[in-house]
Amino acid sequence: MKKTLQQVAAWLGADAGEFGDTLVTGASLNTRTLQPGELFIPFRGEQVNGHQFVEQAFEKGASATLWLKDEPNPPKNRPVLLVDDAAKALQSLAASYREELKATFIGVTGSNGKTSTKDLIAGLLSPYFKTIKTQGNFNNELGLPLTLLAIDEDTEVAVLEMGMSSFGEIEFLSQLAKPKYSVITNIGEAHLQDLGSRENITKAKMEIIAGMASEGILFYDGDEPLLQQAVNELSGVNTVPYGKGDANELRLVKTNFSTEGTEFTTAGLIDGDFVLRVLGEHQAKNALAALLIGKELGLTTEKIQESIRNVELTDMRMQVIETEGPTFINDAYNAAPTSMLAAIQFLQQADFGKNKWLVLGDMLELGEQELSYHRQLASAISSKEFTGVALFGPRMRVLYEELQGDFQDRIFWSEYFEELQKILAEQLTDKDLVLLKGSRGMKVERAMETWNRK
Repeated sequence: MKKTLQQVAAWLGADAGEFGDTLVTGASLNTRTLQPGELFIPFRGEQVNGHQFVEQAFEKGASATLWLKDEPNPPKNRPVLLVDDAAKALQSLAASYREELKATFIGVTGSNGKTSTKDLIAGLLSPYFKTIKTQGNFNNELGLPLTLLAIDEDTEVAVLEMGMSSFGEIEFLSQLAKPKYSVITNIGEAHLQDLGSRENITKAKMEIIAGMASEGILFYDGDEPLLQQAVNELSGVNTVPYGKGDANELRLVKTNFSTEGTEFTTAGLIDGDFVLRVLGEHQAKNALAALLIGKELGLTTEKIQESIRNVELTDMRMQVIETEGPTFINDAYNAAPTSMLAAIQFLQQADFGKNKWLVLGDMLELGEQELSYHRQLASAISSKEFTGVALFGPRMRVLYEELQGDFQDRIFWSEYFEELQKILAEQLTDKDLVLLKGSRGMKVERAMETWNRK
């Protein structure tokens, strides 16, 4: 964004005073990450009042600041815009700026895989179009507006991740971003604590079409019955299912794995062989959405093949990390039953000539049935396929109890990670391939700290 303060003030119905010619190049909520030229937006919370950091923001190069009308002592002789509500002001700025942008907008949501899918789409398109994507976890009612305001006017494609924890949040984000293309990666168990059922999660995810362009397309996981049922109830919406089932318009028909990544073959709307530099059949399935959007934007199969091969995902998504000891597959960014099962099944299928270990941490935010979800993982774990299992966190105790009879002295559990780390240091060798998986709060990737990377 490059706008004068007078233009920004007009969007907000505020007065720029004598500072109307000041150039604003973005927005920030945090002085630690603020870049010169950005508009500082102070939030007032129970613990911290952002107004106390306004002078610091100017010292770091802020072009101007918002200031709540009921907050006393606004700074004098500074470019200040008075507003009633900081969050609504930020969202209004983003909505106004979005109307001026000519880029193709792509919205991505889902219980699992939305960040990987976002990365795959943006990575595939970026060699051919000026592309921006959501950074980090800027996927909510504050993060997405900040992303919109960071888009250059000559950007050609914007890939926006949309997160939620309750009804209405995806609808708001969709109406703000107005995507031409929308993607729903799957329906899992994340947010059961807030929404109560997978049916409700489906309804919340389907809100992504609320702001979608009339000529747009919803790409969705056609292997998920709940999504298929929801799509069948739509009228006047263009939809394209992808997945493994025969009814999908783009099908994943074959996958093969090595330490270099995943080779996969597709049929249907796109026939071809592709290579991903990331492991997992579920990642190949996520890539189908990227392939479809690339095709919609006019890329040939050859260009898609060349581009997808070089895409790198955000860290801790099925990352192969070689150390002086074991080889790790770091998939520890987050976990829910669906993604946990997919990662375990991948390791079952993988044949890298090494002994296979599982190091799993608690899955969080699963509501009243959380222990049941942990216990159910036992059906996917067998001593015939895995050399050992190490479990971390209070919820994983139920899985430990389920597996003890099968694994006997090759299964370990602790509520405290330091204890488990000592066990891993004693048990793991350079002949082991180790999957690290758990919810973000568990930080299971710490298991690698015992060994130096190659």
